[in-house]
Amino acid sequence: MNLLFIGIGGGLGAISRYGLTSFIDKISPTSFPLATLLVNVIGCLLVGFVLGSSIQSKDSTYYFFVIGFLGSFTTMSAFSNQSIDLFSSNTPIIGSLYIMLTMSMTILATFIGISLFALWSNT
Repeated sequence: MNLLFIGIGGGLGAISRYGLTSFIDKISPTSFPLATLLVNVIGCLLVGFVLGSSIQSKDSTYYFFVIGFLGSFTTMSAFSNQSIDLFSSNTPIIGSLYIMLTMSMTILATFIGISLFALWSNT
């Protein structure tokens, strides 16, 4: 049954990522991979919020949302491919900036998500 929850969540996460990245790519005036960066930051913020809840049991919601939806909403493969593209197109400074921004902002977003849950649960 968990595979079904993961599959449904994964499909919805992939569709959501595609829709959001398509929208951001249309309104972004730059070739910098802003859409993937934002999707990964948003996904990590949400993962942090869920992790902050200290889920003790991995119920159907966990499999659907964390593993399925957020697992396919965030995208390491696009990040890796875009990083290589930036280095291959003779823009190593932008490539390095993209890698540093992604790593620092996703970790920070996860921390903020955990902190937001703590604040929210104490109110």
